[in-house]
Amino acid sequence: MVISFHSLEDRIVKQFIARHSKAAFDRRAPFAEPQPVALLSVGRTMPTPAEVAGNPRARSAVMRTAERTAQEVAA
Repeated sequence: MVISFHSLEDRIVKQFIARHSKAAFDRRAPFAEPQPVALLSVGRTMPTPAEVAGNPRARSAVMRTAERTAQEVAA
C-alpha cells in the first residue's frame, strides 16, 4: 500500500506495479516457462469529500494497493 500526494509520485507507483505484475519471459529461450506474476494490482482509493472538507491537503492523495501473489522458489 502506497500513498502518493503528487501526480509524478503516483505515476512512479503505477509504473512499478505494472512492471512487476506482468509475466516475464526470456526472449532467448522462448520455450521456457514464464516467471509467475509477482503483484496483483488491486486499485486506487481517493479521499472522500468529507475527508477533504476536514483536511483540504488530502485532496491530492491517492492510495494505491497491490497484492503479492504466490511465487515459486527456484531450487
